[in-house]
Amino acid sequence: MMAAYWIAHVTVTDAERYAGYQALAPAAFARFGARFLARGGEAEVLEGPEHARHVVIEFPDLAAARACYDSAEYRAARAAREGAADVAVVIVAGL
Repeated sequence: MMAAYWIAHVTVTDAERYAGYQALAPAAFARFGARFLARGGEAEVLEGPEHARHVVIEFPDLAAARACYDSAEYRAARAAREGAADVAVVIVAGL
């Protein structure tokens, strides 16, 4: 089994609304065995658009990473986040 990763770039535009996402998302991450490797912190953009926050989340495999994103728990979190942040999320297979 090969690990997989979510790589997310986030700029929060409405912190109050984004708090709804932060309250809901952990249930999905716990259910699918996610482990945060990077969450915010100091970052330097070398190429591409600048975002305020960068997140790397490890999952046991691609199936778990995809299932988390598609889960009812994470769909509810995304709905709560709608209009509160500019977000880009990519799922990447590990080596």
